[in-house]
Amino acid sequence: MSQPGEEPSPYSQRMPCSLHHLVWFRRDLRLGDNPAWAAATQQADEVTALFVLDPALFDRAGPFRQQALVAHLEGLDAQLRERGGRLRVEHGDPTRVVPALTNELDADEVHWNADTTPYAVPRDANVTAALGDKVQEHWGTVIHEPGRVLTGKGTLSKVFTPFYNVWNKTEMTPWATGEGDAIIAADSGAGLPRLVAAQENVGGEDAARNRLHHFLGRIDDYLDTRDLPAVDGTSQLSGDLRFGTLSPREVAAVVGETTSGRRGFVRQLAWRDWYAHLLFQNPTMPSAAIKPEYDAVSWRDDADEFQAWKDGATGYPIVDAGMRQLLHTGWMHNRVRMIVGSFLVKDLLVDWRKGERWFRHLLIDADMSQNIGNWQWVAGCGTDAAPYFRVFNPWTQSRKFDANGDYIRRWVPELAGLATKAIHQPHLAPPLDLAAAGVVLGDTYPHPIVDHAFARHRVLAVYQAALGKS
Repeated sequence: MSQPGEEPSPYSQRMPCSLHHLVWFRRDLRLGDNPAWAAATQQADEVTALFVLDPALFDRAGPFRQQALVAHLEGLDAQLRERGGRLRVEHGDPTRVVPALTNELDADEVHWNADTTPYAVPRDANVTAALGDKVQEHWGTVIHEPGRVLTGKGTLSKVFTPFYNVWNKTEMTPWATGEGDAIIAADSGAGLPRLVAAQENVGGEDAARNRLHHFLGRIDDYLDTRDLPAVDGTSQLSGDLRFGTLSPREVAAVVGETTSGRRGFVRQLAWRDWYAHLLFQNPTMPSAAIKPEYDAVSWRDDADEFQAWKDGATGYPIVDAGMRQLLHTGWMHNRVRMIVGSFLVKDLLVDWRKGERWFRHLLIDADMSQNIGNWQWVAGCGTDAAPYFRVFNPWTQSRKFDANGDYIRRWVPELAGLATKAIHQPHLAPPLDLAAAGVVLGDTYPHPIVDHAFARHRVLAVYQAALGKS
């Protein structure tokens, strides 16, 4: 009820409700261009907006992703407050919470946007089995849903470029848009957890749209700057796409394809769809190579070397810079992700699955399909993968993409005093130069934990043996 002197909310003055729908938010934490929300608010007289904090997912997330999730949920709750309602947050197993709440509310329909992960698919099937024909499942997390982009033979392409060519010509399946005038329930449920902030997170749909519009000011240079980790050349939208504070369709529409930079970015959205489709079709991807022969690789899995990689203490400055950026921010530049991934798999011969799980734990934008797809690409064992004999040279990559060493200086400050010529390979720097910069190899900064030339020869031999080519 409005307080004296206040204008009554247009959402609070309703006739008694006859239809009550529930919207289960998951990876779609927005109201705009959200088909589940649009359909429910247009069809029902009252809507409950629900988020279930699932310990099976939340407890495995690192502190940065936990904080980002809470910030985005607070943003969603703020939007709902403006409409006279609240986000209802309950804690527990969604396969029990959602049916129980549906019964408690006597809800007529339950809406959600489908997901593609091997955890989400059976979870949703179990909820559907409990609720039967009350469920309305939508697609709001990808541009084209799985099964929509197929070859002439009716299969999912195992190579990206043919997939993209079809994807780019495929008409989008219509989904509900807009927002109806249903009353929004004001019960906030158990509420959100209180976390110690890992970093300042600006959450919610409005903040995400601000990031998108900021990116538009530099998007036309995207192809020239996206691989430079010291430059603000990427979109910084991966977290928003992961949490669904932005609709991928809206992003594609706002960006458009009027320049090469814009077309290049939209192409990345096609990669995102493709990996989601691949995981949906191949739910064993988290644990098994798409090309099964690569599961025969004899990994070394040296625990000390793996720890040095996680800590950013490998003696390879570009690798260490990336791993420290991940540890301190929950994010890493895309080019550097490829470099550190190749180093782990190809130089240290550590199983790609260990790297994938570490990334998935720490990354704010950890999206299972993207993370696994990219790690299998680096390892050479996935669909459309880089050939196994492509081994990134970290020093060459460092000089090419961080030519002045600015990214290294930011994240490996103990090397900041080195000249540009020396900062990429400090172990080769003259002793006087090291001393002048205050660098003591083996003390203030480690020697390289592996020789790259030796490691390259070793990994090729191991891969060839696994593939029966030796």
